[in-house]
Amino acid sequence: MSRISRVRLVVGAALVLALSLVVAACGGGGGSQGGGGGGEQVSGEIAIEGSSTVQPITQAAAELFKEQNPDARISIGGSGTSDGFEAFCQGDTQISDASRPIDVAEEVPVCEENGVEFIEIPVAFDGISVVVNKQNDFATEVTSEQLKTMWEPAAEGEITRWSQVNPEWPDEDINLYGPGTESGTYEFFNETIVGNEEEVNRSDYEASEDDNVLVQGVAGDQNALGYFGYSYYENNRGDLKALPIDGVSPSTETIRSGDYLLSRPLFIYVSTNALKNNDAVKPFVDFYLSEQNLSRLVEAAKYVTLTDSLAQESRAQYEDQTTGTVFNEEGAPKGGDLEAALKQAQ
Repeated sequence: MSRISRVRLVVGAALVLALSLVVAACGGGGGSQGGGGGGEQVSGEIAIEGSSTVQPITQAAAELFKEQNPDARISIGGSGTSDGFEAFCQGDTQISDASRPIDVAEEVPVCEENGVEFIEIPVAFDGISVVVNKQNDFATEVTSEQLKTMWEPAAEGEITRWSQVNPEWPDEDINLYGPGTESGTYEFFNETIVGNEEEVNRSDYEASEDDNVLVQGVAGDQNALGYFGYSYYENNRGDLKALPIDGVSPSTETIRSGDYLLSRPLFIYVSTNALKNNDAVKPFVDFYLSEQNLSRLVEAAKYVTLTDSLAQESRAQYEDQTTGTVFNEEGAPKGGDLEAALKQAQ
């Protein structure tokens, strides 16, 4: 698989146990969308690659699915959204995790050239969290303009101290941590904060496609500031402090409403060819997206669930096998919001 590094997030035993209990409490996710619950067990291989942000949800789904279907072999990488789409559009994977929509101008044509037809399925909301070390007692909030000052290309080698961003902050080094350039989180943050998705941000920062590495970096550095998916902040609240942006903190309510500046939907992309020809893919996606399981998987992974109406439209997109993307070349949903775009596509 070209350019794929197998950075693997291992979901902790406690998380899998908690998921097992909540899913079991609702009948184990059985029935027509149960992925083997009460019926013949599923076997086969599924290759999934892409966003390290979405990875905890998909990993949790895979762990629970394999409890019911031990012969199913599901590999999940977290090399980044862009690398995930590269593999997916070449036909190397059956499912792609993504923290941004597929690129209409660059990635969709590659899928088309290789005969890869896909279904785009929103699964959750995320709010990219800007965090500092828990011991940081001076940065209590940050503005979008201050973030731009820190991260824009012109800041490279120039903005190196906290006091340069805010004169009330100490004259200490500022150490930045963030995703690598293949990450959908990097692209979304850069477009939203810097204001130009084609212009990369500064490169003199500690970069990693593994969000756990970024968490560890900020947690161990009192002068650090970093950004990554909401789940990684929620799972490490004891070591990190999230900064409100323009006065709004990331929370379930502000992320779902879109009031938090760095709110965004998360996706899985499923190959229609794999649905037809890989015996494991449909049962797994059925299990993942079922009414019994999806919200619980998202909550257990500490992301934000879709609204009921959006979740219904997302399932309809899958069940009707509506192919293609509902986003335009600017990365905005056609027809206004995401729910309206999904309805329009069906």
